[in-house]
Amino acid sequence: MSNSQAHVASVVSLWRYPVKSMMGEELNAAVVTQRGVIGDRAYALIDLSTGKVASAKNPQKWAKLFNFRAAFVEPPRQGAHIPPVRLTLPDGNIVTTEQSDLNQILSNVLEREVALGTTPPETPSLEEYWPDMDGLTHRETTTDESMPAGTFFDFAVVHLLTTATIDRLRELYPQGRFEVRRFRPNIVVESSTGEKGFLENSWVGRTLAIGTDVRLNIVGGCPRCVMTTLPQGDLPKDPGILRTAAQHNQVNVGVYASVLQGGTIHRGDPVRLE
Repeated sequence: MSNSQAHVASVVSLWRYPVKSMMGEELNAAVVTQRGVIGDRAYALIDLSTGKVASAKNPQKWAKLFNFRAAFVEPPRQGAHIPPVRLTLPDGNIVTTEQSDLNQILSNVLEREVALGTTPPETPSLEEYWPDMDGLTHRETTTDESMPAGTFFDFAVVHLLTTATIDRLRELYPQGRFEVRRFRPNIVVESSTGEKGFLENSWVGRTLAIGTDVRLNIVGGCPRCVMTTLPQGDLPKDPGILRTAAQHNQVNVGVYASVLQGGTIHRGDPVRLE
């Protein structure tokens, strides 16, 4: 293999989140399009009182979203209508997006009037709460954050994370439980060179080739927020998760990417740096 295309990592897990801010699905293979992993953040809740997209970035309103799990009834396909989603509610009951009373059920659970849909507002935005913590630009405030037009994404369509970064954060804050699910990436890769530290920082501005076809442009670090500190499942609330990222990696955990060329990614696929 030439130096212009060095094998740097392998894919160890793939994730899709059918509904923004709800728990998602781990995949054996993921189809990647210009919009990212097909079906990712295809749905979102809209707060009917503000018109804003509901996001656990404002846990004062939406922390309960982490108690919901979303999975597609059937795999989404490129060029086809978005399939229905099955939602597991916090009490364990299951509903689907095909139910006529779904919005009322969700509103009752969340204690706010909401509507679930696949069409973003004309100028989508969400509310983001910033705790009082060293390393954060905003402190103890809630701000409005603009989202890319026509999507339910925060910034870019793909979030990639290395296990080297998770391992480094664990070293820096051993009492914290740094697990992939806190950070909600689409693609998790493991270094094939044994390199340690915040490995993906050095990939910004470069192209990653994954598997046979997929090419990603690494556009920048992924700044984290209060969502990473929230409890989910057996993971406890822990402000130290965000504090560690703020103190040691400019709040970034992982990197954002745009899609230069789509295709299918499988677990175990090689990752090459071009």
